[in-house]
Amino acid sequence: MCLKSFSGIVKNGNIVHRNSCIKLKGKVVIITGGSSGIGLSLAHEFGRQGAFVVISARNAERLNAALSDLHWQGIEAMAVVADVSKEEDCKNLIQKTFDEKGRIDVLVNNAGVSMRAAFKDTDLKVLKTLMDINFWGTVYCTKYALPHLLETRGSVVGIISIAGYIGLPGRTGYAASKFAIRGFLETVRCENLKTGLHVLIAAPGFTSSNIRKSALTADGTPQGETPRDEASMMSSEKAAYKIVKAVKKRKNELILTFLEGKFAVTLNHYFPSLVNMLVFNQMSKEPDSPIR
Repeated sequence: MCLKSFSGIVKNGNIVHRNSCIKLKGKVVIITGGSSGIGLSLAHEFGRQGAFVVISARNAERLNAALSDLHWQGIEAMAVVADVSKEEDCKNLIQKTFDEKGRIDVLVNNAGVSMRAAFKDTDLKVLKTLMDINFWGTVYCTKYALPHLLETRGSVVGIISIAGYIGLPGRTGYAASKFAIRGFLETVRCENLKTGLHVLIAAPGFTSSNIRKSALTADGTPQGETPRDEASMMSSEKAAYKIVKAVKKRKNELILTFLEGKFAVTLNHYFPSLVNMLVFNQMSKEPDSPIR
């Protein structure tokens, strides 16, 4: 690797390392939730740039279809079935990758599930499910990958959301899990300021993917149909391109989209009550919104 120290300058809130020229060719990248959406798009983007990609997901059929798609594109990849809410599955994912390639350079914690229900109506098991998958999945995978990433001075990536900065009504469990991931990874970064470990927290805005279709309702069943206009959102391919670029530049933070992303986060810092009102009004206008 061309990065030999953690010295650098701060630019727009990110540490920009001197002589950073991170190349992906020959690197080993693990992507959880890699069978669809942003995860699969990330696999394609990393793979096109020469990385060996390991994708994981719970559904073996969809995972194998995604692997076939990657191979058809000429991308070197392997697939490991894993439910990230289970510690042993995460441990197995990391171990199988290391056994196969002998190194791990990038871990992308992308697996996640959303929800859409008012807290007063929500079964608490829904919040536990979201924390188990979104937060604990990130913790488990990062824990077991960390020794290998320290060896390669590699990268840990957490895919959160604008909900990791701003509480979104109807998404209590989702927001809580994304806030928790951000706090966890910021602390991991701080603990490793002198080890060469890179930690990126990436927050896509509303991105076209299947996460809203699989979002859990108040009783824990998937909602099935997305209430938002997917066609007007950032594509998962564009989000993946920007995330991979941020990994190569070893950025600390990436907030995607302007109005619903960077502007909203900045505005919330100075005028939280105004943002609460704006977000409430927007979310309450969704079809069949749980917020009134």
